[in-house]
Amino acid sequence: MFSRDRWDEIIEALTANWFRTLLTAFGVLWGVFILVILLAAGKGLENGVKQGFSGMATNSMFMWSQTISKSYKGLPKGRNYNFKLGDVEAIKETVPGLEIVSPRNQLGGFGGANNVVRGLNSGAYNVYGDYPEIIRQQPMDITSGRFINYSDIEQKRKVAIIGEGVKAGLYEIDEEVLGTYIKINGVNFMVVGTYKKKGSGGNVEEQQKEIFVPFTAYSQAFNMGDVVGWMAITANDDHSITELKNSVFDVIKTRHSIHPEDDRAVGNFDLYEEYSRINGLFIALRLVAYFVGTLVLLSGIIGISNIMLIVVKERTNEIGVRRALGASPWSIRGQILLESIFLTIVSGMAGIILSTLVIYVINTLLDGMDTSEMMFLNPTVNIGVVLIALAILVISGLLAGLIPAQNAIKIKPVDALRTE
Repeated sequence: MFSRDRWDEIIEALTANWFRTLLTAFGVLWGVFILVILLAAGKGLENGVKQGFSGMATNSMFMWSQTISKSYKGLPKGRNYNFKLGDVEAIKETVPGLEIVSPRNQLGGFGGANNVVRGLNSGAYNVYGDYPEIIRQQPMDITSGRFINYSDIEQKRKVAIIGEGVKAGLYEIDEEVLGTYIKINGVNFMVVGTYKKKGSGGNVEEQQKEIFVPFTAYSQAFNMGDVVGWMAITANDDHSITELKNSVFDVIKTRHSIHPEDDRAVGNFDLYEEYSRINGLFIALRLVAYFVGTLVLLSGIIGISNIMLIVVKERTNEIGVRRALGASPWSIRGQILLESIFLTIVSGMAGIILSTLVIYVINTLLDGMDTSEMMFLNPTVNIGVVLIALAILVISGLLAGLIPAQNAIKIKPVDALRTE
């Protein structure tokens, strides 16, 4: 039940020495501020890192052939082999739970010899022979024209989709790109589209310097036959590629007479596993933020507890008079606990408001910047964290006032009245 006299007494007690109260409240304010800022910073870093996976099929792996390290069925170790188109079909038919199996071939690369020429301009670029599904596995925006389609695959059309970096290297500014021809290792391909890769990080600029052509046209133009350089494999939402990849390896080992225990014969990069590790890292960072913030908050709570002990000591006479006039122990205890909780909550709310303002300012600054390649994006704290912080404050306020309240009710009225 609301009692104005009680609240007047609380305000008077806390403002009797306002400077001491302000310093005590700052400890809790700072603890809550640090907790919220650490959580927001961790979320901002997580958003920035995950921006690099934006649009990417994270439940994927990339697989390539390597040197065989174990002899098997009379075949020696140290031999090399290549994936075949038949392997792709066998994997699709044998391993349930897979959504996409994309065979790929690759030519040239950054830092190598100039493999792409247009007029007097030339450059060293990665050229990929792909199927249309690859755009669902690797994020890119088609900025003009179109991507590879199955008509290109079936008719073995020599068409190419080039990155914005390739366009900048081979074409003049504002020059029309679509319908023109580029020469890849001496073979002409018509440009039908341009793209820009999504994501963030230092390699994004180089990812704009790639060229995609139909897998069949690539194989025909560069005499690859049915050889597959490597594969991009994606599991469906009901399965993890990490759980399915051993079944995929078994298919390859069986078809190419590789020892079942030869783990070096098939190379792979498990994107889902790496993504899971990143998620685990950010979970750990959140736990660290909670731990550090709680320790800082605890120091503020200890300060409040100490101040309340001093306040009880200073009000010994008052407590003695109230006890002599018939005040119950619960009334005395409740008064001290209420003062402690009030001071803690007010200090904590001030910390939440201050941290919210700081986060708002940071987000306002980021909104005016190009964050596409930044590792820090949209630092936020959800309402659940605020509610948890409020719950911690209430509990902390009770704990901070508990010992002083117990001390207050232990004082005998006669002894309290004698205290100077």
